[in-house]
Amino acid sequence: MGKEVGFDPVFDENSKILILGSFPSVLSRETSFYYGHPRNRFWKLLAKIAQDDEPKTNDEKRDFLKRHNIALWDIFVECEIEGSLDSSIKNPKTADLSIVLNNTKIKRIFLNGKKSYKVFCKNYPNLISMSQYLPSTSPANVSFDENTWLESLKGLIWQKIERK
Repeated sequence: MGKEVGFDPVFDENSKILILGSFPSVLSRETSFYYGHPRNRFWKLLAKIAQDDEPKTNDEKRDFLKRHNIALWDIFVECEIEGSLDSSIKNPKTADLSIVLNNTKIKRIFLNGKKSYKVFCKNYPNLISMSQYLPSTSPANVSFDENTWLESLKGLIWQKIERK
């Protein structure tokens, strides 16, 4: 089990929501971008919510995020991990969210999965009121129900929250 480094955050000054995962999977690390596993529901779900085409390439994914004012990062920026399971994460370094928050217009933070939510709450208790847990989009989450994502994000993002 060696030390792995995650990805840089994706955001710009117009980002209004931040979605935080835990740490990139093996396939994501191989494709060099977030949610690279073909069975991960993340990109398909965001496309459905946005009523937009599902992005396929890393450039399309970056463009999608910017078009919809979404910032994306992981709660861990580096760790020791065996495979892709959050339960195998050891010696993690937590993200400094001020890098994103101080340079955007973030209004809501969504946590993709239990691990990211738990670590977020422990490390950022002052931000809990602007955050929400969402079930993991990972293919390992066999009981996934997309309705929580649909209801939570559709109302905020695509009704153009404070886009002026």
